Amino acid sequence: MSTPVKRVRVGDSTLRKIKFRVLPLLIILYILAFIDRANVGFAALSMNEDLGITTTQFGLIAGLFSIGYFLFEVPSNLLMRKVGARRWIARILVTWGVVATATGFVQNFEQLAIARFLLGVAEAGFFPCVILYLTFWFPERERARVVALFMIALPLATVIAAPLSGLILDHVHWFDIESWRWIFILQGSPAIFMAIVVLYALVDSPSQAKWLTDEEKLWLDTTLKAEQAAKLERHGHVSFWRSLAGGRVLALALIYYSKSVAIYVLAFFTPQIIAAASSQLSNTSVGYITALPYGIAAVFMVFWARHSDKTRERRWHVGIPLITAGVGLALMPFAVNNLLLSIALLTVITVAVYATYGPFWSLPSLFLTGQSAAVGLAAINSLANLGGFIGPFGFGALNDATGNNNWGLGLVSATCLIAAAMVVGLKFVKQAEATARVAEAKADAEAEYVLTESEAK
Repeated sequence: MSTPVKRVRVGDSTLRKIKFRVLPLLIILYILAFIDRANVGFAALSMNEDLGITTTQFGLIAGLFSIGYFLFEVPSNLLMRKVGARRWIARILVTWGVVATATGFVQNFEQLAIARFLLGVAEAGFFPCVILYLTFWFPERERARVVALFMIALPLATVIAAPLSGLILDHVHWFDIESWRWIFILQGSPAIFMAIVVLYALVDSPSQAKWLTDEEKLWLDTTLKAEQAAKLERHGHVSFWRSLAGGRVLALALIYYSKSVAIYVLAFFTPQIIAAASSQLSNTSVGYITALPYGIAAVFMVFWARHSDKTRERRWHVGIPLITAGVGLALMPFAVNNLLLSIALLTVITVAVYATYGPFWSLPSLFLTGQSAAVGLAAINSLANLGGFIGPFGFGALNDATGNNNWGLGLVSATCLIAAAMVVGLKFVKQAEATARVAEAKADAEAEYVLTESEAK
């Protein structure tokens, strides 16, 4: 068997094993995470009236999650590198599960606001921790599709939670407790159980994976080290402060911020937009309709990420969906009181926004390595997730001030279009893409040499 064929065989078998062993558990965890942060949007269909919450107050409550997330995300990711992914992710699961479940017992606006802030604190670090964790296991050429496979959890979370939440609202009134409270209780508690699963099922690094052969570990280690060497040669060492708030990190954070604004406005207000489009819909029907765009988005985001990996192109694979989402949001005011048109536009917008995930999260790893990657990934995500506060709060405030959603939708549309222009035009992104292609060639050559030497010995 020729060496190149052997190298491909070893690499393929290694990646297949990792995808099967690592990704399913992480996907389940992220489904739970997004359900627990977004289910307040469904609870609001009954909760807002029970607690006397205005649209502006609801926007504030929805967004307070992102403030807690922002403040604690970078420290959380740094601690993960010291403690290890397995124990740190288990800790995150326990704390967010307790807070998410306790949200079902709040009695007023103030208590709900505190619970939402604490949920952000509890979940802080989970997403960038996983993104960093995936860089320990997958070469650059696989990153977009792997991230997309992981982040398929986001639309799947809504596909699961939307009809489930609607059913709970309509049918679960156990022990004379309001149905919206059961949304938090029933959907928050599974995270605590999954912490135990993580402690037994997850390993901190490939070197600890007993299910990889020595040859497979050697191939992966050699490939990843060669990629890192090529990045360091081209971009140099990125200091702590540059990885925390350097120009490139801030630029990517601003681009991702636009996505966060759109994602969280959709997550928190789509049930209310659909309910407002037709007075004939039950909560269960609203749930099923809300799930539809996310089911389509789950399929398309994987296709789009695979296409990005295949073409080795990232900028336009982020830019084109953002342009599409921006145009769709601008057209939403014309769909008021038209259920079918509202569903069609919400589907286009949702599919477009979710399509950006895989290609976008391949961008930071083009120039960040080691400790700078831990800091940079967390900084980008935490800064960008401020959009999860500003977007819903601004959207709710504009709705109360104007009596409709038009200005809020226009604001979200503008942020998407500005971000699209940025990502396509950034010079360092073009350079990083070119460096990645060189790094891939070097990694292939180095892995082939090492495997040949190992076989000879």
